Amino acid sequence: MKLHTLKPAEGATKTRKRIGRGPGSGLGGTSTRGHKGAKARSGYKKKIGFEGGQMPLQRRLPKFGFKNINRKEFKAINLSTIQALAEAGAAKVGIEELIAAGLVKAGQLVKVLAKGELTAKVDVEANAFSQAAEAAITAAGGNAKTL
Repeated sequence: MKLHTLKPAEGATKTRKRIGRGPGSGLGGTSTRGHKGAKARSGYKKKIGFEGGQMPLQRRLPKFGFKNINRKEFKAINLSTIQALAEAGAAKVGIEELIAAGLVKAGQLVKVLAKGELTAKVDVEANAFSQAAEAAITAAGGNAKTL
């Protein structure tokens, strides 16, 4: 066997359909597009979700809910996280300390939640506090300051 004798297996290749090359080819005239209609024209593009005039699925299904454009997205920080930072030697836990610890990205709003236990006396600064978290911080002798 030599490289110049290689050829594809029998039936592996087909000659492509050459459309619009005159009546003798059998594929001239309408060029397999049929007679008239949008699909016969050049530049035809079907709309996404078009179902041939049938009511599209996207319009048949019921819609519900809404997106509040004024929603504020908070990053939740638990009391257990603040306790861990206090044990590491932080007397004050603010947004700068949380960014330095890699818990929050710059520009994110922070809300402190009451999951976990807080025993250390810590001053906490955040954008928002849950009522239980604020009560737990003040009960431990700390201070909760809303920014």
